[in-house]
Amino acid sequence: MKTIFMTILCSMLFVVSVHAGNPVFDGWYADPEGIIIDNEYWIFPTYSAPYDKQLHLDAFSSPDLVQWTKHERILDNTIVPWIRRALWAPAIVQKDGKFYLFFGANDVHEGEIGGIGVAVADRPDGPFKDLLGKPLIGKIHNGAQPIDQFVFLDKDGQYYMIYGGWSHCNIARLREDFTGFLPFDDDSIFKEITPKGYVEGPVMFRKDGRYYFMWSEGGWGGPHYSVAYAIADSPLGPFKRIGKVLQQDPQIATGAGHHSVIHDPQADIWYAVYHRRPLSETNPNHRVTCIDRMYFDEKGFIKPIKITHEGVEKHTLN
Repeated sequence: MKTIFMTILCSMLFVVSVHAGNPVFDGWYADPEGIIIDNEYWIFPTYSAPYDKQLHLDAFSSPDLVQWTKHERILDNTIVPWIRRALWAPAIVQKDGKFYLFFGANDVHEGEIGGIGVAVADRPDGPFKDLLGKPLIGKIHNGAQPIDQFVFLDKDGQYYMIYGGWSHCNIARLREDFTGFLPFDDDSIFKEITPKGYVEGPVMFRKDGRYYFMWSEGGWGGPHYSVAYAIADSPLGPFKRIGKVLQQDPQIATGAGHHSVIHDPQADIWYAVYHRRPLSETNPNHRVTCIDRMYFDEKGFIKPIKITHEGVEKHTLN
């Protein structure tokens, strides 16, 4: 009898899955950039605090989505002296043995110093150094504040920067060394691709030959911050809004938005990495980083993303 009981117990333990839990790590962090680097999961978030205290970036890495290691101050205002406040929404690219970290800084307005910068390192946890000694984009183009930069690699090897706040979104072709931009066929540098409802936080990926464009809507400090999307046949669009796919659940958390997407191509698993505000919090800066699964229907449309407390299952990369 004891042997049978132990066998049943062991079988039950075997099938119990381990979940990461949400938030996935401690601390106030927002605008997370999730990415796979060398068979590890990495997240590069904004340090969520009042603007004048947002002077550094931390990063987090995990082999399995459950255990996370914090890499402190991979970038700060001592490394990039022109940063004075509002260091936001990092995006990272691995290219030719280097890691390029793009960031927005200073909540810049017309005539001010700041905008989108880029730093470079030999490792994803740094040490980084300022690549240009000045912003890569320091002016307002097409009404888009130079923040919330996302770098997208197309199938032809062209890197695009997609960025913009103030309800305007631009796309531009990056040079191979990320020191500037290449003109489009009509000699323009910055093309506006703003869809209806866009506020900030652009994300782009390809799936089944189509371009998925996602963005955040609403005010970042409120409960109705959320994510919508569109699909097009080109990274230049046109992008017609399909609908909202990530938003608050009043039973779990509010202000779910400013996300990124991780795709494990071997297992074909898609994750939404996003921030939200716990129900116990009213301070706009009290945001936490979470991960939940993202699914598609048979026509390729994104299903509504269910935000959870348990988060995603433990999963290692092959």
